[in-house]
Amino acid sequence: MKEGMLRVTLGDNIKKYRAKRNWSQADLSEKTGLSIVYISDIERGNKWPYVDTLVKLSEAFDIEAFELLKPNDNIPENTTKILTKYQDETLAIIEKSIETMRKSVKKSIQNLREQYT
Repeated sequence: MKEGMLRVTLGDNIKKYRAKRNWSQADLSEKTGLSIVYISDIERGNKWPYVDTLVKLSEAFDIEAFELLKPNDNIPENTTKILTKYQDETLAIIEKSIETMRKSVKKSIQNLREQYT
């Protein structure tokens, strides 16, 4: 991976980990002792941090430092939300179908009982 892409990856990952925790750059600044301007520069790929800075960032996020440099090959969050919604809707349809079948079987058994008693 070229340096430019690595910088973009680092910036994107810092933003992602901040977003997961609902942290602003000011929150991250407070937790790491880094300036907001410096954090912003790293996120935009304008600054390349020293290793000790990567360690401070990773400790703030409670992750391993290499995870900040790891390319994002995960499913995008909106895809996960769409799949979760689809799963919920599908389960609701299945549950409704089961309930309909249960009522139908119960009614059929009642009809048979009435017919033979």
